[in-house]
Amino acid sequence: MNVHHLELFYHVALHGGISRAVRHMPWGIQQPAVSSQILQLEQDLGVRLFERIPFKLTPAGEELFAYAKPFFSGLDDIARRLRGEAAPRLRIAAAEVALRDHLPDVVAPLLKRDPRLRLTLRSGFQPEMEAWLLDREIDVAFVALENKPPARLRCEKLFRLPVVLLVHKKSPVREARDLWARAERGVIEEPLICLPPAEPVSRIFQKNMRRLGVEWPVSVEASSLGLITDYVAAGLGIGVSVGLPEVARHRDVRMMPLLDFEPLEIVALRRVVGRDEGGEVDALVGALLDEARKHAGKLAERRFLLGR
Repeated sequence: MNVHHLELFYHVALHGGISRAVRHMPWGIQQPAVSSQILQLEQDLGVRLFERIPFKLTPAGEELFAYAKPFFSGLDDIARRLRGEAAPRLRIAAAEVALRDHLPDVVAPLLKRDPRLRLTLRSGFQPEMEAWLLDREIDVAFVALENKPPARLRCEKLFRLPVVLLVHKKSPVREARDLWARAERGVIEEPLICLPPAEPVSRIFQKNMRRLGVEWPVSVEASSLGLITDYVAAGLGIGVSVGLPEVARHRDVRMMPLLDFEPLEIVALRRVVGRDEGGEVDALVGALLDEARKHAGKLAERRFLLGR
């Protein structure tokens, strides 16, 4: 059986006749050519597939149409699916604070411009994300910078988030230095709520506490900045966080900036693209970074950042 002949028959059966089928076929073909090829199909099968005038499928034609219809009617569907799988893709890694609190606003314009865009999101720390970039497992990373990146990666500073202490609105503590002054034998007794010790925010905080010669044992280790805010709002201790808009607006929590602590610096990392590279992915990364710069500018205007 000639598959092209079968496709012609499918269109004839679908549209109820040869002349109608010719008007609707997705390619140009004359009616006599269709008639002769359908006749050849009938001869190959040894059966009559339809009555010509008036048009009506024979039992054999009904059976063949029922067999052919699912395949040919699904061709446009599978083409769309395959195009979807070949749709532009962007693989992004980010620090927890960037992934949760900033990336949604950054990627939204890209998704609006091209709804086909597929995103893959991963969270991690700087060494992991650098390795993923070099191994081509991701296309771009938003990193809480702690160490100088490898020379094969391009680094762009985006914004800095101040490290802050969170206290309940009713807390008598007004400034961080009040806590340092109240530390008995260099140890602060108030419960401390913070992220795991490997997180950049915690590392910055503990490094500066050692600089001050003050010990502050962790009472509650939380998995996210949002959880820290919730626990502080519940009166369970003092939290270590960064200056985020939603924290500043929280009705039960007050932020105390740690002005002599270095900020959490968020940068974008991507591979250095050679002359023989680039293309669609590099253009997508460029568009993503354009949106990241706009987002950083908006945050700076709202005075939640220390600047670029």
